[in-house]
Amino acid sequence: STANAPEDDAPNRYSRTDRTIYSRYSRDANSSGSSVPTNALEKRIEELERELAKERQENARLMKMTQDKEELIGKLKEEIDLLNR
Repeated sequence: STANAPEDDAPNRYSRTDRTIYSRYSRDANSSGSSVPTNALEKRIEELERELAKERQENARLMKMTQDKEELIGKLKEEIDLLNR
């Protein structure tokens, strides 16, 4: 298992290097005065967050409707059982 230790370390080393290169690239891009794409991305993120909030609200509404209908089905089944007796 000690022979595999250096190999296990390799992916972590490369991913750290990749992250460093990426963060350096991001800083260079931001310092070059290209703040317009950043603002556009921030606006898009805000739009997507609003859309996500709406979808979650709709999901909660649909879950409540489903729950209500399942309760009604259960009550109707009980009533059917009583009528069959």
